[in-house]
Amino acid sequence: MDTELNDFEQNMRREIDAFLKPEKGTEAKASRPARRTASPRPAPRDAKAMKTGHVVRLAVRTKQLELDTVFEHHSTSISKLEAQLEAEKAARQAGYPIIGYVIETRRL
Repeated sequence: MDTELNDFEQNMRREIDAFLKPEKGTEAKASRPARRTASPRPAPRDAKAMKTGHVVRLAVRTKQLELDTVFEHHSTSISKLEAQLEAEKAARQAGYPIIGYVIETRRL
């Protein structure tokens, strides 16, 4: 049991060190798989310019014990569920890690 725990700790330290200090050079770049770059959909800036889609309002927080803040996302998706998922993803990218609940989903 003791040797397994020591082996586990050594392995974890090795992996953490490898993560924090990646190798710099051509070998590290060659070992990574090539990433596909998909062309993102252009997001319209004005909600009134959009003809279809949903406006999703979420209750979000940055900390566990904080009051809810309203986050509004304009989606071009015709699917209500897809619009909600896009809104949650946009909220996380905006710095709100805690998504409370959906306040309102309105169709354009």
